[in-house]
Amino acid sequence: MSNSVTIRVPSRLHLGFLDLNGDTGRRFGSVGLPLSEPETVVTLSRSSETIVEGTESRRAGQHLSTLCSHLGIRGQHRLVVEQSIPSHAGLGSGTQIALAVASALRTLHKLPLDVGGDATLLDRGGRSGIGIASFESGGVIVDAGKDDSGRPPPVVARLPFPEEWRVIMILDHGGHGLHGDAEIAAFRSLPPFPAAGSGEICRRVLMGIMPALVEHDLPAFGAAVAAIQMLIGTHFAPAQGGVFTSKRVEKVAHGLNEAGAVGIGQSSWGPTGFAFAPSQEAAVGFVSTVQQTVEDGIEIRIVKGRNSGAKISSTRLDLVGRLTARQRDHV
Repeated sequence: MSNSVTIRVPSRLHLGFLDLNGDTGRRFGSVGLPLSEPETVVTLSRSSETIVEGTESRRAGQHLSTLCSHLGIRGQHRLVVEQSIPSHAGLGSGTQIALAVASALRTLHKLPLDVGGDATLLDRGGRSGIGIASFESGGVIVDAGKDDSGRPPPVVARLPFPEEWRVIMILDHGGHGLHGDAEIAAFRSLPPFPAAGSGEICRRVLMGIMPALVEHDLPAFGAAVAAIQMLIGTHFAPAQGGVFTSKRVEKVAHGLNEAGAVGIGQSSWGPTGFAFAPSQEAAVGFVSTVQQTVEDGIEIRIVKGRNSGAKISSTRLDLVGRLTARQRDHV
C-alpha cells in the first residue's frame, strides 16, 4: 500500500479551436501541445488530519473533498501543491490541478484511474479536450469537440512533436486571460464564427500541421499555426482587446517572428504567447535578438514540447520498514 503519491502534470498550449459553432453536431474541437514546463506537482499522503498546503491550495482542497465524497473515501490526507502552472495564463492550470489531485487520490487508494470521468465530475474540459488528453499522453493533439453526451471530446489524432524543435513562451506576469463568468459572457457576446473560417482551420490542421509534423517541416507547421491563430484571434479580438490579449506579448511575438521564429500566437485567452524554433541554438538566438526590447513583467522561456503525459510516482514502506519507490509515466 502506498504511503505517498506524487503527480507531475504538464502545462499545454492551446493552438486553436476547429469549429466554434458546432453546426455539424460537435462544437469547439481543438489542437494543442503539452509542454515540458511549467508543471503542476502535487504530493498526497495519508495523515491523521486533512491538511492542504502550497499554491492553489483552496482549489486543490475543494477537488480533494469532492473526490473523497464521490469515491466514498473517509480517510484523512495531507495534500501539498509543490508547484503549479500559472493560473489564468492560457496554459490549462485548472484542468491539470483537478486531474492531478484526482489521480493522486486514486493511486494512493489503489483505485483505477478515470481521467475523463473525473474531469467531468470536477467540471473540466468544458470546451477543449487538450488538457485532459495531455494528462494521458503527449504530442500534438487534435480533439473532435463536444457532442451532447457530456463526455470529454475524443482525441482523433496525436502526433509526436519533433524533439529538436523548441517552443518559445512569452509570459506576461502583469495580466491574465478571460476566465469564469467573463469567459462565458465573452463567448455569448461574440457573433457566430463563419463556416468558411472553420473550414479553413480544419484544412490547415489536416493539410498543414499534421503532415508538417510527420515530415519535420517547421516552416510549414509554423505557417499553419499562424494562419489558424490569426483567424481565431481576429474573431476573439472584440472580447480580448485585439488579436493578442497582451500588447506587450504581441510586441515580443512579432519581434521573434522578425528574428526568424515561426508560428506566433496566443494560447487560449492568453496572455501567454508563443513561437516555434527549429533548435535550442536557434531559439536562444531569436530570444537574444529581442531581449533588449522586453518590458518588465514579461518573461521569455524556451521549452520543449512534451511527448509523454503525467508522471506518477509512489513511495511506500515495505515489510521491514525500508522506503521503496515506484515511478511511471501515465499512458
